[in-house]
Amino acid sequence: MSAGVLVRRPVRGATALRGGRTWRPTPYQVAGFCFFLVMTLAYWAVPLCCDAGQHAAVVERLKADLLHPRHPMADLPGAGSAYYSPYAVAEGAFARLTGLGGWEVVRLAGPLNLLVLLTGLNRFVRVLTPRPWAPVLALGAMTLLWGTERAWWSGYLGLMSMTGNLGYPSAFAIGLTFWAWALTGARARDARRVRYVGPSGLRGLPGYAALGALYGSILLVHPITSVAAVLGAVALVAGWQRGWRRGRRLGWQRGWLGPVVGRWALTGAVAVGAAAAWPYFDVFALAGDGSVDAMHRVLYLDLPGEFWLALLGLPALWARGRRSRRDPLVLMFALDCAVVAYGWFSGHYTYGRILGLTLVPLQFALAVELAAPRPWGRWRAALGWTAAAGALLGFLTVHAGAVVPRALDPVGFEQPPNWPAYEWAARHIGPGEVVITDGYYAGHAIAGYGPNLAAPAWPDPSLDERERGRRVADVEAYLAPDSTRAERAAVVRRYHVRWLLLTRWHPVPEEAVVVAWSERTGEVLARVG
Repeated sequence: MSAGVLVRRPVRGATALRGGRTWRPTPYQVAGFCFFLVMTLAYWAVPLCCDAGQHAAVVERLKADLLHPRHPMADLPGAGSAYYSPYAVAEGAFARLTGLGGWEVVRLAGPLNLLVLLTGLNRFVRVLTPRPWAPVLALGAMTLLWGTERAWWSGYLGLMSMTGNLGYPSAFAIGLTFWAWALTGARARDARRVRYVGPSGLRGLPGYAALGALYGSILLVHPITSVAAVLGAVALVAGWQRGWRRGRRLGWQRGWLGPVVGRWALTGAVAVGAAAAWPYFDVFALAGDGSVDAMHRVLYLDLPGEFWLALLGLPALWARGRRSRRDPLVLMFALDCAVVAYGWFSGHYTYGRILGLTLVPLQFALAVELAAPRPWGRWRAALGWTAAAGALLGFLTVHAGAVVPRALDPVGFEQPPNWPAYEWAARHIGPGEVVITDGYYAGHAIAGYGPNLAAPAWPDPSLDERERGRRVADVEAYLAPDSTRAERAAVVRRYHVRWLLLTRWHPVPEEAVVVAWSERTGEVLARVG
């Protein structure tokens, strides 16, 4: 997680030959390693659900054709799909090499994403402060200080939601964002050193270019996370970068304006260029895509109950603002709040997806404040006790069920979602064959095994939303109780349907042949066409 501490002790005997140095792990190395083990086991213990079917389907399509994948969920071309990011292509290549399926690859991605996330958090917090316990407290605040209602969205890093979304591209992108912020903050602080060497080991202009490639990767892997990543970079540079003005005021050196602007312009240019060069989709075309705005409105409606505990970091953030009006965490929080507000007033509710990273300045400012050495004053002691009470409240009301096994649960904590699996149906369906289903779980999961849906469950830039709407309407007409056999046959021919996956409440059409059924859910798989 970070470099350990080398402690010099009095040398005696043979020890003198080794210089008397012993290695001692940092607090974060111990806490981070324990968290990694517990969270990995918790993630593997919970059945994959929700968006996992979509990401598994992406892996399956790339496994079938790495260079020209089909639409993630439908029997259609996939050119232009934003799901085919560098992260997904790497997963698809791994699936082709190993022969693993999409669900297995998404499951295995969880620990890798967690490792990137934990190391990135440590690097970023170490740029904010040298206090050794700050990364430990930041990890605790980031995973527990949310609210008293469950927030379950991709890109949310609460302890409960991590059991479901660690294998998603958003988790990987947030880990990269922490790394990018660490590198950006370190360079902004040390800009006077012409031959600056950052954590990446890259010197001078190549280091700024590599940083731009990192931001470009974040943009491609998870575009909405890149919005928060760029806002954070702007805050770090605006807050810490010296040399924006000419002259010697405040000790800034004359003649620095041009080089400073040039270095960061190089970072921005490389980021844009790297994103524009990606051949699978045009990431900049997503800026005007409002197809998923409506589904994200609920983010704003549930905001108070899901996030109020993070406000315990406001006093720490206020204190930082009092010490410096250009404090990066203060600027970061203000910029994030402005974008979230824009999402609400403009109706582009998708911008609310950055709410998870909007809490980071609050959580990390609190962690840095409470990592101060003792003795504490009354104000800091009161803040510490309040934060501890808030973390305990958040754990007991929302997050305990994520890590406490059912067998050891004394009170019946709320558990993560427990979705059914569909291997029993997928073993009968050939890769790419088309399915109609009336089940919510099946509609979100079955494509992850290789089949296609007549009507995809999620919007996708590679499929016009009006076409998806027509497909949804045709499927609803097929499943309508008063549909005729001729009407159903027309839908089957139009979309080359081979299978029906129906809940136990829906009667099987007379022309279908039942092939299998689920003992758990009562769902039926029937062949048509």
